[in-house]
Amino acid sequence: AIVIFAAFKLIAIPEFIRLAELQDNAGRYLAKKANVASRSQAELATLTLMRVAASDPAQAADLLTGRWERLLPADLAAWAWGQVGRQAGFKLAPEASDYFERALKLHGKTKNTAGHPEWSDDTLAWAARAGLRSERWPQVLKAISLLSANEQREPVWGYWRARALLASAAEGPPGEAIRAEARSLLLPITQPLAAPLTFYGRLAAEDLGVTPALPTMPLPLTPAERAQAQANPGLNRALLLIAAGLRNEGVREWNFALRGMGERELLAAAQEACQREIWDRCINTSDRTRAEVDLAQRFPTPYRAELLAKAREVGVDPAYVYGLIRQESRFVTDARSSVGASGLMQVMPATAKWTAKKVGIPFRPEQMADSGFNMSIGTRYLKLVLDDFGGSMAMAAAAYNAGPSRPRRWREGPLLDAAIWAENIPFNETRDYVKKVLVNTTIYAQLLGAGDTSLRARLGRQIGPRTSGTDIVPTETP
Repeated sequence: AIVIFAAFKLIAIPEFIRLAELQDNAGRYLAKKANVASRSQAELATLTLMRVAASDPAQAADLLTGRWERLLPADLAAWAWGQVGRQAGFKLAPEASDYFERALKLHGKTKNTAGHPEWSDDTLAWAARAGLRSERWPQVLKAISLLSANEQREPVWGYWRARALLASAAEGPPGEAIRAEARSLLLPITQPLAAPLTFYGRLAAEDLGVTPALPTMPLPLTPAERAQAQANPGLNRALLLIAAGLRNEGVREWNFALRGMGERELLAAAQEACQREIWDRCINTSDRTRAEVDLAQRFPTPYRAELLAKAREVGVDPAYVYGLIRQESRFVTDARSSVGASGLMQVMPATAKWTAKKVGIPFRPEQMADSGFNMSIGTRYLKLVLDDFGGSMAMAAAAYNAGPSRPRRWREGPLLDAAIWAENIPFNETRDYVKKVLVNTTIYAQLLGAGDTSLRARLGRQIGPRTSGTDIVPTETP
């Protein structure tokens, strides 16, 4: 209703009536009333195609192929194909790359003049992702080249542009210039101080054959710097609020107090939170620094002896457990999500009950607030999920965040480079979650001195359909 009211204020009455009709029944409007007699009517027809694509990209593609591509102005036809490709990309449909291919071909025939619809960075990002899934490297390069300047500077697209160039280069000396260009794109991704703490910073370094070195510790805080933080009224109010059980109010007060602080002041504030074992403020405050990185603050290891014992008891990499907890709860024992997940490992009560029954341990709901029990049930559930996904940390992390049924769908289709699979996770939150958990895991492995410290070792090489075995964890997370 709000959309229709806004449209009513912006467009003429006939167009408003048509807009209401297409929202009521897009298929009927396209079949009986849509036309391209004017620019506004052509735009309404394009909007109708978008409504069809939102629920059925293949149907929208058939409509474009059968009639509308040749009737619409070239810029609108290109934009329509791009939106169909975007919707197909969300669904990881194999045709998404074909749709984007048609979109980019038509786009190349149009001029970016006033009045032409602009392609969003999100649409172009999905064009690149669809190209990655189908290994259409020219499509990947074209889509990235059309991104906004700011978006092109993001490490994710610098990395994939380099990978596309490497995949496109001819073998031997003829391809050396392109390989050199790719290396020149990877190198800057590895150079910021915090690059080893990022997904693409580590991947780029490993692709260059470099073992990412963790940032060196900053100089110790001076007594004067510690005293200044201890005397800060805002930080003290925040600590009192958190201690009184008013965490939300305390967090707001804490963040307000951080405004305008320099790097050393942030490190000193973070240290005050660390000293009091308020780990979320410790980590989040230290994460704000750029020139000085204190890994002890950013990647603390509370409950170390207990966590190592529980992880090893069930056969899960302790670094993986640490990496997941850091992302899930920031080590806040009484953390509770909006959907009811609780504790260090943010386990849903029903999931905890199912896991306890599965592994044969007693369970009471009030135990979820106990850090030891939460780690015990959480590590056991994580082990079941890992076994369900053949030991893939990437898929297990996706299942832990989005439920097991979704990554089971996301793994269908071609056998993919694991990094391409991760980049194509349709949910922004889960895509970011998987990357961060895996990076956290790799960093904790270095800090704990435990096993292989490469990101690739934990990401895995390839992800594809299950070839054997049956599901262990229920389709829907209990």
